[in-house]
Amino acid sequence: MARRGGTSASSPHHRPVDDTRPPGRTSSRRPGSERTGSRRPGSQRTGSQRTGRPSSKARQRPSAVVRSRATPYLFILPAFLVYAAFSLYPLVRAAQFSLFEWPGFGPSTFVGLQNYIDLASDPDFRAAIGNALVLILFYAALPLVIGLVLAAIFRRGQVRGMGFFRSVIFLPQVIALVVVAVAWRNIYAPNGPLNQALRAVGLDELARGWLGDPGAALPAVGFIGTWLEMGLVMLLLLAGMSRIPDDLFEAARLDGAGPVQEFFAITLPSVRGEIVVALVLTIIAALKTFDLVYLTTSGGPGNATTVPSYEVYYRAFQLREVGSASAVAIVLTLLVFAINVLVTRIGERAS
Repeated sequence: MARRGGTSASSPHHRPVDDTRPPGRTSSRRPGSERTGSRRPGSQRTGSQRTGRPSSKARQRPSAVVRSRATPYLFILPAFLVYAAFSLYPLVRAAQFSLFEWPGFGPSTFVGLQNYIDLASDPDFRAAIGNALVLILFYAALPLVIGLVLAAIFRRGQVRGMGFFRSVIFLPQVIALVVVAVAWRNIYAPNGPLNQALRAVGLDELARGWLGDPGAALPAVGFIGTWLEMGLVMLLLLAGMSRIPDDLFEAARLDGAGPVQEFFAITLPSVRGEIVVALVLTIIAALKTFDLVYLTTSGGPGNATTVPSYEVYYRAFQLREVGSASAVAIVLTLLVFAINVLVTRIGERAS
């Protein structure tokens, strides 16, 4: 039976018309609004506006405080204040004292640069600088060579108990220098273990009072520095060598390279950064060493083992020349800074 409009009731696509709406009522939706859900122009709002939350762009935009150039300096300001209070301020005060002649108490006399002029002609100060440069060989050069060899051996060879050997070599770094100085002073004693060992193997002519001999005292103190710094340098270099890919060594071996060629072609260029760090640390240790010299030789015999740090102590507390001691401290600071800047620059150019 046909319905209105002439359509068949059996049509599968026909949906019956809802005639239950009151006459005269029409849908409040406009044509096409079911498909697009559009509003009148100017009445659209985003989801963030409806919910009251800022949009993603607004949330990602940094604030004016974050974008300020002064913000990074505000973060480092607390650390800088601590550094300035405990390092920069004493250095400035030492520079101020170096311009005066002052025994450490009572009135002082302004002398300008006279303390620095006197240091230029002071044989004790020149001897101290020369001894410090010699100690650099024992504190920096020898530990670097020995540390490179040991690190390469540990890196290449599979040694049983490697962790134990690393701990033993690094052990001097964790022992108090007072204990180290007392122990080595007993070793170097005229009847100490070193001389007894020399006499036991028939080398009696080499036995001597090592710390009392002007020609042997400085190398004896320097050897203690080599023993101290060797473990630190080895661990630094071993950490750098552990980052080298094994593929490089395998490729070198396929090309017929031996252990020595691998070391100079792969290992040594790969640890240049660690070498620079090790040299900086050991050179600083050599130039500022004090307790080791004070407890073993006290700068003697004569001025054979005196170093700038010991000169600062001796002039300030023994001679009561605080101005001259401050001048030595400032010169030592500049020397340490200049040598380490030079080493860093050479390392940067090499890499």
